[in-house]
Parts: sequence; structure tokens; C-alpha cells
Amino acid sequence: MKRGQLSDQFEGVVAKRLTEVEARPDRSNQHELNGSLPLRKLLGDDDRRNISARFIWLGEEQAAVSVDGVLSWYDARRRHPTRTEYRLYYSSNEVTEIMAPGDIFFLAMRQDGSVLLIIVPVDSTVQNQLFWLFGLDTLSGTGFAFQEIEGSHDPELNFAARYILDELGVEPAEPEADTLDTLIEPFGLRFPTTRIFSDLARRSLPHISARDNPDDALVAWMEREEQLFRRLERRIVAEKINAGFQGPDGADVDSFLSFSLSVQNRRKARAGSALENHLEAVFQANDIRYVRGAETENRNKPDFLFPDKQAYADPAFPADRLTMLGSKSTLKDRWRQVLSEAVRISQKHLLTLEPGISENQTDEMQAKELQLVLPETLHTTFRPAQQTWLMNLANFIDLVRSRQEFYQ
Repeated sequence: MKRGQLSDQFEGVVAKRLTEVEARPDRSNQHELNGSLPLRKLLGDDDRRNISARFIWLGEEQAAVSVDGVLSWYDARRRHPTRTEYRLYYSSNEVTEIMAPGDIFFLAMRQDGSVLLIIVPVDSTVQNQLFWLFGLDTLSGTGFAFQEIEGSHDPELNFAARYILDELGVEPAEPEADTLDTLIEPFGLRFPTTRIFSDLARRSLPHISARDNPDDALVAWMEREEQLFRRLERRIVAEKINAGFQGPDGADVDSFLSFSLSVQNRRKARAGSALENHLEAVFQANDIRYVRGAETENRNKPDFLFPDKQAYADPAFPADRLTMLGSKSTLKDRWRQVLSEAVRISQKHLLTLEPGISENQTDEMQAKELQLVLPETLHTTFRPAQQTWLMNLANFIDLVRSRQEFYQ
């Protein structure tokens, strides 16, 4: 599948750890960062006023906050014959009011000349994701680090990259638009069920074999379904916007907000259902015995239980031959929900598609006997020390298969 490159979206990026004076200016509502060589590499040597900017805060659990604004980049000693004193200036807003000393500041230059100013908590999952996406190493001190997006630092917009860009509100152009339009044409302006969409995604990639490579198959199927869904969503949303949101007294703001919320909720719900659909197809292709959504204790329903509900309910069936798998397309802090499911199974397994989860989170998972499972291609988004602990989908299937050899 064609995907595009990161350089289609960005020219370069700088990052730094915010100091007390940078995060909380005490005498005005204005922020000013001293210029440095990395900033000059990104912004150039000419004065630039009113640079279009999107300010974004991304926390571990807090919903993203974003606001539009402007930046100014100038040499305060432009008229001096020998000295320079570059400064980056921007006004306070909803995002800058949240940021705190120690947070990580990213300034990413878009290809259209606008910028993303992104603030994230230090050592967070989203920090790891952005470091991986932009090819940055761990920051030292409080100085700026610069990375140009080109050559060896120009990754393909694969599943992990697109996942992170979506968190930033960046939606790359779709290289296979004509093919996708042909596939969704029969649906008109209505969404089919998720099962139908998932089946279409798999059928549109006949060369993909979940038996030969379950990890790559899961990612390819999820990526294709996301492409199909976003393409159809774009048509449906455009039609609704063109029809307008009008009430008896003019613009119906409540109706617009309700529609916008429904779009976001549909995206989240469909992603989770699609992941379960494609996992089910992987297990079927590999002749794995399972049950989906079976009820265990306290009305809990693990996403997948192996080999089946009858074996789990039989106290004579060895607990070490039972397996459960939770599945969450995005993890955040919701992984703890899995811990209360399937009490008979001491070590839980959880599959996610979220890249670059923080070490604090994975350390706690290990302490709680929760084994994280990710498609192999996502392992590189984690720190080296984490990668040795991660399990891929093929390994998980082998584990379940070895336990089921004793089940008749």
C-alpha cells in the first residue's frame, strides 16, 4: 500500500525541556524563548511575523487541547552591525496555561509554512511517540534539539506514524483515493456495519496471509479499514455540512456540536470493533480455538477467551491451559480494566496498536502480570529495554496453540 513520507507533512522540528521561566512567565501573558542555532536552522535568519500556528497539549489521560494562534520570530538586534539576539514570541492561550516546567516543547514546521507547537508531559507515552516519529534522541539539559525531516530521517507514513499524526490532528492525503472510492461506492452515503467493513478490508487485500504472517496481516487489515472508513466518512460529513445546520432561529449550534461529537465517537467505537474483527479472522486462519466476549465472573467479558467458555467454567480444567486476551486499539490508562477479567487466569494478555507506550506504564504492567502484545512492526517505537519484554501476535498464537494441544 502506498503511504507517503513524513517529509510530505513536515520540514523539520525542534524540541526542548521547558524551564520555569519559559513555562510560567511571571510578569505578563506573553511567552518568549531565546533563539539558538537549532531554532535558526528551523526558522531561518529572516524576521518572520504572524506565523500561523496550532498550539496543542497532549497529556497521558487528559483529552487533547488545541487552539490556533500566531508566532513571531525576530532578531531583537537586527540593526546592530555585529550582534544578534533572536527570540521566539507567542501570547498565552489555553494550551500555554496548562504547560508546566519540565514539560517537553516541540515546534514542528509544516510544508505550508505553518507550525505545530506541541506540549507534552515528560517521560509520557506521547513524548516517546513524538521522539520516534521525528527521529529525536533523548534530550539533555534544557537546550533545543533540531531534526530536519529528510533522507534517513524521513520515515514512511506507516500505521504507527499515521496513528501519531492523527493524535496531532494531521490527516495526510490518501495516495490510493481512486481505489478506495471504488471499494466504498456501493455504500453511498451510509455506513455499513463494522463487520461488513472489516470483511471488505480483508477481501481488498487478497495477497495478505494471516497464517503466514499474522502480525503484518493485522496491521494491513486495520490500516485498510481505516482508509476505507475515513474516505466514506469524508463523503458523509461533507454532505451533512453542505446541507447546513439551520434551526428556526438561524444557525443550530447544538445540532452542529452533537454531530461533531457523534463523528468522534463513531471513530473510536469502530476502531475497537474493527480490531476485534480482524483478530478473530487471524485466529480462524491459524485454527485457534476461542470464544469472543464470553461472560466470566462478575459479568466481566474478556474480548477473547481460549479455548472456550466451557473449559473456563470447568474447575477440573487446568488453569495453566487457559488464556485470555484483551484488545484495545488505544491504551491510555484503560489497560487496568483487563486485570479484573477472567479471575482463573493469573497472567493476562492485552493486545494494543498504540505505539511507544511509556516505560512507567509497561513497568507497572509487568508488576501486575499483564503481558503486552503488539504487532511486530510497532515494537521499534518502544525503548530497547522494553522491546525485550514485548510479545508479538505470532508468539501469542504459538503460546495459545501449545496450550490447546492438550484440549480435546
